[in-house]
Amino acid sequence: MTIVRIIIKELGGMFVDDGSLALLALILIALVAAAVKLLALPPLIGGLLLLAGCLAILLDSVRRGARDKAR
Repeated sequence: MTIVRIIIKELGGMFVDDGSLALLALILIALVAAAVKLLALPPLIGGLLLLAGCLAILLDSVRRGARDKAR
């Protein structure tokens, strides 16, 4: 059973290295999708919001990683 847990943990680690990065990206996608569907936001604006949001999330993750490595 331990080997199965290790394998699952390693597979998860391949896709999610920074948990907050993945969580924030999923929240951003859900919010923008809801805005496009429910608030009739134009898809082009939704795409731009996704781009800007993902870049902001990535920048924050890189800053946190650099700060942690500097310590």
